[in-house]
Amino acid sequence: MRTIGVDRRVTAWTAAGLLICVAYPLLGDGTLAGALLYNLFELLAFVVVLVRARRNRPEDRLGWYVFAAAIGFRLAGDVTYEIYRQVLHQSPFPSPADVFYLGSCPLLVVGTLLLARGGRRPGRDLAGLLDAAIIATGLGLVWWVLVIGPIAGDSSIPLAERLLGAAYPGCDLVLLALVARVLTRSGRPAVSVALLITGTGTLLAADVGFQFVTAYRPELEGIISVGWLLSNVVWGAAALHPSAAAPPPVRTGGPRVGPGRLVLLTGSTLLVPTLLFAQGALGFPNLSWLSIGVGAVLLFVLVLLRMSGFVTQVQRQARQLQDLAMRDDLTGLPNRRFFEERLAAAVAAGPAQVAMLDLNGFKDVNDRFGHAVGDRLLAVVAQRLADRLRGGDLVARMGGDEFAVLVTGASPEAMTGIVDRLTAGLRRPVEVAGHELLVGASVGIAGDEGTDDPYEVLRRADTAMYAAKAQTGSHVRRYAVELDDRARAEAQLGAELRAALDTGQFRLVYQPIVSLPDARVVSVEALIRWHHPERGLINPVDFIPVAEQNGLIVELGAWILRTACAQAVTWHTSQASSTPVRVSVNVSARQLAEPDFADLVAEVLAWTGLSAHNLIIEVTETAVFRGGQSVQTVKDLHQLGVRIALDDFGTGHSSLGLLHTVPVDVLKVDKSFVDTITMAGRHAVIATALIQVADGLGLSAVAEGVETAEQAAELYRLGYRLAQGYHFGRPVAEPDFHGTVIAAETAVA
Repeated sequence: MRTIGVDRRVTAWTAAGLLICVAYPLLGDGTLAGALLYNLFELLAFVVVLVRARRNRPEDRLGWYVFAAAIGFRLAGDVTYEIYRQVLHQSPFPSPADVFYLGSCPLLVVGTLLLARGGRRPGRDLAGLLDAAIIATGLGLVWWVLVIGPIAGDSSIPLAERLLGAAYPGCDLVLLALVARVLTRSGRPAVSVALLITGTGTLLAADVGFQFVTAYRPELEGIISVGWLLSNVVWGAAALHPSAAAPPPVRTGGPRVGPGRLVLLTGSTLLVPTLLFAQGALGFPNLSWLSIGVGAVLLFVLVLLRMSGFVTQVQRQARQLQDLAMRDDLTGLPNRRFFEERLAAAVAAGPAQVAMLDLNGFKDVNDRFGHAVGDRLLAVVAQRLADRLRGGDLVARMGGDEFAVLVTGASPEAMTGIVDRLTAGLRRPVEVAGHELLVGASVGIAGDEGTDDPYEVLRRADTAMYAAKAQTGSHVRRYAVELDDRARAEAQLGAELRAALDTGQFRLVYQPIVSLPDARVVSVEALIRWHHPERGLINPVDFIPVAEQNGLIVELGAWILRTACAQAVTWHTSQASSTPVRVSVNVSARQLAEPDFADLVAEVLAWTGLSAHNLIIEVTETAVFRGGQSVQTVKDLHQLGVRIALDDFGTGHSSLGLLHTVPVDVLKVDKSFVDTITMAGRHAVIATALIQVADGLGLSAVAEGVETAEQAAELYRLGYRLAQGYHFGRPVAEPDFHGTVIAAETAVA
């Protein structure tokens, strides 16, 4: 409401001022009524600005006071002028009024500059100053040649009048420079400041008009006075506007060189030759060589300085862009491009060592807590790595959660110590957004021994890093030639996996899961076999890790799921009562991490017609230990009605804790707890504890790896009612659902 009231005051003031501007010429210039109207309105403008100066924000108060003083000086000049004209009936030129008029000029300049600087960033706007100087010099040259010079050089006029006559255009030239300076500042000024400049521009236009009117059309002097009245109208509106009391807008950055400014600067520069052509074409008796020459030199220097500023700015921005191109936005570390350039220089100078680090479990952090937490984690890790390096060494973010460290002048042994220090810093928990996150790193180390190719050094470190991720225990590995042999073998195996999928080289076999003690088949577990046309039977232990690494496990797993479910439906249709109730399918961590895996299972069940409760999905503890998308996928599967089995139970990270977070129906007790179950003493303690846990939680327990009748009997005595192993049958393509125990010698692997 207060702002609305202020806006109404601005509107009312402007409307009243415009009415006075219309009425003044009607009263007649030089009349007492006209003089009273003119001076009373100017007094009112002075009071408005002075009152608003007392109410405006403290930092701008001085500027408004100075500006009010400028209006007061003009008011004093106008009153003195009218006393000479109306009372003394003398010529007001020259008179004390001229002192007040000329004295108002510096006050206008100082007041405007004080108000216009609000919200400016620290530092000088040199580019804006130069632009204003170029514009003022070009226009000022015209003003000097056409107005000031002729007045100052006219010897027929008394000296005092010549000096005063030249002083007025000189003040106008100062006002012109002021307007140009404010308009060339960076950013958009506040509305109140823009109105002040508009008022000053109106005053300047009226002064220029007065110079010509007095020389050629004195009868139009009253019309020119309207311009001076208008300046008071605009100044009063500036003081009443809400922006006069609001915090100033913060303006940053240099002046924007747009098309309009370029045209203005170009036009100001071309005024020098234009004056020469105009004076020559119009036949001026005396060409102003000295004035034009001085103006041309000054403009040349100003333009040269402005161009050097352009060049400096471009160079500075180029350096900034280069720095941005070499830096990682998230962590502030150098990026891959910078690292590769430094690595090339280091390898050329030698010796150089490179360590590639890949964070373990970072994807799970993103899945569980979101990418914002993951980004903050990366920033903390980057800082820890940078803090633990020697002076002159380099750490860079290569992308994702991969970092690279470049160490020069260090032996392989010293590099190992540096890597130990880096990994030790990552073992401490990282607190981010209220979460204590624990991440490790797999590290590959390589040196420039035997090569002068920096990209080869980087490749070796990358190869060693992937080998470190694959190995158990220590996740630090130094490059060795055999890693390339292994990598080539895995790459070849990966290509053959692709061909095997396309040509149908895979098949499924099924191992029975039986009830105890009668050994009746109650379900089967689907297992994959690869019969390579040249290598023969390839062990899943050899090709499943390769499929997980190159991503083919997703497609291969989908094929296993469809084939097993379709086979189960075929058995149900053909063998009805003797067919086992359920089929188990193993699912890898990579598959569980796929957001649409549950949808795939639902699609396969609908396509095959298999009921959801007839399907068991087997997952490992490791696959769901870190939570995130994997746990959500398991929950989605359970909601479909699919049973969940926790495979190799007891050998993973946190077995008992998982039973509270993951919906589990079946515990598959690892073979390692079954092997020694018939021995006396402590060997059967864990197997006994696990069956008690299962019974207590209402879960089914399956003992894996049963190979003898003695083991089966002991398991039954401990409380196990489901078992699986070679004693009951090897994996075969067509299990015998009619018998009980399947003879091992007739089974086909």
